[in-house]
Amino acid sequence: MKKSTCIIPAKVAIVGAGNVGSTAAYAMMLDGVVSDIALIDINKEKAEGEILDLQHGMQFTSSANLQAGDSYELVADAKIVVIAAGFAQKPGGETRLDLLTKNIEVFKQIIPNIVKQNKECILLVVTNPLDVLTYVSQKLSGFPSCRVFGTGTVLDSARLRYLLGQHFRVSPKDIMAHILGEHGDSEFAWWSAATIAGVPLSSFAQYDKTALEKIYEQVRGAAYEVINKKGATFYAIGLVIAKIVRAILTDQSRVLSVSSLLHDYHGVSDVCLSVPTVVRKSGLCEKLTLSFDEAEAKKFVASAEKVAAAIEKAKPLI
Repeated sequence: MKKSTCIIPAKVAIVGAGNVGSTAAYAMMLDGVVSDIALIDINKEKAEGEILDLQHGMQFTSSANLQAGDSYELVADAKIVVIAAGFAQKPGGETRLDLLTKNIEVFKQIIPNIVKQNKECILLVVTNPLDVLTYVSQKLSGFPSCRVFGTGTVLDSARLRYLLGQHFRVSPKDIMAHILGEHGDSEFAWWSAATIAGVPLSSFAQYDKTALEKIYEQVRGAAYEVINKKGATFYAIGLVIAKIVRAILTDQSRVLSVSSLLHDYHGVSDVCLSVPTVVRKSGLCEKLTLSFDEAEAKKFVASAEKVAAAIEKAKPLI
């Protein structure tokens, strides 16, 4: 059990008590960094039930004040508000962008209610389509873009590192490789900068371009595979949320591939995409300047154009 001295006196509110939101609360409780966790859902009993379940396990974790309800007053004083509410992808191949119209309507209700209660928080968006809804959240909230970002391709990058670890027979923790661009079908692997302990992948005996391409395809289809087999993805993204929350609250300056608004980044502006970004207590500090090879540069632009097209469809709905 972690010592209570590890707890940061900070509150995190989670909007949405479904699989992702409740698992994020569980992951943060196990992590032990947050002093207060509030779970908010239109279904008050569902939120209360999830918190009651967590409270029954508090003797095995660091102590935290756990609250539940359907009132947005619970976001008051929260350092971070995690937005995990909305419709989820359905089994059978529904894409993240298919969810756009439905979830914009949900966010038009959520974001103004959050802002009414808390104008100083960081908004961490989890709901899909992630990049478009991050853009929508920034516009609806009026917050500076450094305080509105999405979980982006942090999970996609983790999936990539896991599969590379299996292929090269090394720990994923020693692999530095990123999935960038859209959190969706146009995402791409930043192969030109991928390393194992600082050594380029091409230096290893197991290096095989065909095998790496298969790994990328597995990563891109991973969410669909999980959804088709168990109905939803929530364990890994719950851990991602806890990781990002810890990076913010402890001012770690972690470099994470979160999704945020870009301004003249490789010629791309007014679109939210995932690139390696320094995450600190104040939110996003800086985006790292990347070097792409020719193929990667084209994929980045193509990904930006796809998300930009979805954003254009979203603008009249905001």
